[in-house]
Amino acid sequence: MYDVIIIGSGPAGLTAAIYTGRAKLRTLVLEGAALGGNTALTDKIDNYPGFPFGIDGSELIENFRKQAERFEVEIVMEEAQGLEAEQNNIKITTDQNVYHSRALIIATGAKRRQLNVVGEEDFLGRGVSYCATCDGAFFNDLPVAVVGGGDTAVKEALHLADIASHVYLIHRREGFRANETAMEKLMANEKVSLILNRVVEKIEGQDFVNQLLLKDVGSEEKELLEVEGIFISIGLVPDSKLFEGFVETKDGYIVTDANMGTSKPGVFAAGDIVEKLYRQVATAVGDGALAGISVIDYLKE
Repeated sequence: MYDVIIIGSGPAGLTAAIYTGRAKLRTLVLEGAALGGNTALTDKIDNYPGFPFGIDGSELIENFRKQAERFEVEIVMEEAQGLEAEQNNIKITTDQNVYHSRALIIATGAKRRQLNVVGEEDFLGRGVSYCATCDGAFFNDLPVAVVGGGDTAVKEALHLADIASHVYLIHRREGFRANETAMEKLMANEKVSLILNRVVEKIEGQDFVNQLLLKDVGSEEKELLEVEGIFISIGLVPDSKLFEGFVETKDGYIVTDANMGTSKPGVFAAGDIVEKLYRQVATAVGDGALAGISVIDYLKE
């Protein structure tokens, strides 16, 4: 029997684990397929306090992990597949084991959103990617496209501009949601071209991607863009399928109170999986700290 099980190993989950582990609660973290979630896939994080010159996302997560393990937190690569609230505990079934816990923190985050166009699944790993940091090196001196209009898409384009021969940033609107500093860097980069008011209708190729079919959102005219890679960065989808019906959700995100408590006693949530306005590493860490403290108080009661 664990005092608390945390599903998810991103900034929120590991921060919560640091708090509960330090409080001498027997803590287990189910990290799923990979440690760190989207943060571990981020090339450089410039807006997390304490690192004036930025830090690589995977390095930051590794620091979180080491700190959690220093407080005797157990971290296992297992994926939660079933949940059941029993009389005095919560039963969690993974792909390998069955665990019981007095409290639960859900910190599964959100997954990258797909375009859902022809060719996207067929060319996954053969020119289609959702992470420039992970796969950008494969496109050295080759033309690529990035799809999206937010901070992540702009960062991906800038990262790829140092690797690819040219980067086309495709956005369905005229304006961008990215912060001004990033946009200034983007506009000043001669290796980046903006393709606005366009959507990707089809990803084409033979063994690998070699072109995109684009459509003008106004005139509906179509055109071909020759690239050898496409990086899709159009937002997130909450990783909450397992929790539907278990706790209250809104548009897939888990609803919490001010102390990160969900609709079910003893179950808390933190990070990008939570229904809220902003999703940043710093806000995830804050959520995780609150969830950890709330679990400590809950178990004392």
